[in-house]
Amino acid sequence: MTATQKGMFVDTSICTGCKACQVACKEWNQLPMEDQEAVHLGNAFLADSYDNTGHLSATNWRHVKFMEQFSDDRRTQSRWLMMSDSCKHCVDAGCLEVCPTGALFRTDFGAVDIHNDVCIGCRYCVGACPFGVISFNDKFDGTTGGPHMVKGTVNKCVLCSDRVANGLGTACAKACPTSSITFGNLDDLKRLAASRIQALHARGQTDAYVYGWDLKAEGYDRPSDGAQDLKVVGGLNVFYLLLDKPGVYGLPAHDPGLPQKNILPNAGGALLMAGVLGIAGVASFRKRRMDAAAPAAVE
Repeated sequence: MTATQKGMFVDTSICTGCKACQVACKEWNQLPMEDQEAVHLGNAFLADSYDNTGHLSATNWRHVKFMEQFSDDRRTQSRWLMMSDSCKHCVDAGCLEVCPTGALFRTDFGAVDIHNDVCIGCRYCVGACPFGVISFNDKFDGTTGGPHMVKGTVNKCVLCSDRVANGLGTACAKACPTSSITFGNLDDLKRLAASRIQALHARGQTDAYVYGWDLKAEGYDRPSDGAQDLKVVGGLNVFYLLLDKPGVYGLPAHDPGLPQKNILPNAGGALLMAGVLGIAGVASFRKRRMDAAAPAAVE
């Protein structure tokens, strides 16, 4: 990574779930509502906590997750965890590796962007993303959606590449009232994350850790006790401070790696198994021939 690498640090400990980031993302990128009729009728509510989108999609590039934690009696203990989720712009991006046309590409500042006019809609990237970020747009085009809507192609957060290219930060970070989302140089963001971990651990909140990078291994000063950081897929340009296990936030609990890295080991295993089955088949065939020939020899 160089000093020009940009990204975002999402501190979930100070997220209020206001969804200003969702609105800013929608407005700046001119993303349509998935079900406009339901919204106009007032029945688009999911009835699932205060979550109003449910998941990331081709038209929802940012999604504020709500996790409600209660004791069995729902009185003695309660906690709400909230996280503003989006594309992680992975250092080792599986979507980039499987794209056959180069529609997905790496920008100069490290984000993973999309050339929609080059995308053929094969959806290999959808299956290759371990975070379920990329979605296929089969509904909207430039007339019913916005400039990013090309029917039959994939869509996701592009880290506001148009804004960043002109010296601006991301729309979501600009709108966040608590600085839960911070845009900047990746090295600066890691230092900020390390200082936040130190502050939280100092006041006894030792369950706080960074998801996306191992700050200690990277040489940043962060406590060695308590919850430990987790580096995944080579590092995340959009990384998180979490207060519970990754699975609680719908994230992989271990480094998911890249699906395509399993091709060679699996192919080797398949070849080995084919060899074993072939030898077993030859041995079985030979045994049957010998058994059939045995009576004739006795006569």
